[in-house]
Amino acid sequence: MRILLINPNTSQAVTDLVADHVRRQIGDRADLRAVTGRFGARYIASRAAAAIAGHAALDALAEHGDSCDAVYLACFGDPGLSALRELSPVPVVGMAEAACREAAATGAFGIVTGGTAWDPMLREFVGTLGLSDRLAAITTVAPTGGDIAQDPNRARGILSQACAKCQAAGANTVILGGAGLAGLARRLAWQVPCPLICSVEAGTRAVLAAATAPAVPAMRPVPMDSIGLTTALARRLAAP
Repeated sequence: MRILLINPNTSQAVTDLVADHVRRQIGDRADLRAVTGRFGARYIASRAAAAIAGHAALDALAEHGDSCDAVYLACFGDPGLSALRELSPVPVVGMAEAACREAAATGAFGIVTGGTAWDPMLREFVGTLGLSDRLAAITTVAPTGGDIAQDPNRARGILSQACAKCQAAGANTVILGGAGLAGLARRLAWQVPCPLICSVEAGTRAVLAAATAPAVPAMRPVPMDSIGLTTALARRLAAP
């Protein structure tokens, strides 16, 4: 079984962090190919960056998606997820969707993530999943996920305080959201009195399940003529 992991951020260090964490989780159950966005923001922390990242994710799928059994969009916020599903002949799992659905199964949940611009963006995203009634709180911290990835120990205090704030707002579980926060849920668990969900691990569980589930007929998007795109993406769009 082969899984393509797409990090639409352009930080190779974040890709390496996430891929290493996912490989430890999947063991010998699947082969993982991890790719980094070819263009765009180093770490997504705005609507503009997320929009560009959606294009970068499609570009990566077109270039590297052949012969995989599932695709893991490893970016909290899932930029380009619906478009990837439209073009991919195999299942596509988004990190944020997987984490939110897993958390919502336990009742009210909270989200803690890096980057202050994410609050309204994530509220809209949770709404598209139909889970707004389960969302107790979103708490953002000033360091971006990219900053946290560079120095996770420095961020542990502020993240644990943010988790406690979500619990006080009624969350039964709290998602630590973001590729840059991979593995921190376990390191913070003893400091937070409610269960934590690592978004990277939730996405990994979901993509493993999707890759082994019965096949579902793929969407058939309308063929599209284009200019200025890579050859691989133009071909995928012209003959999906």
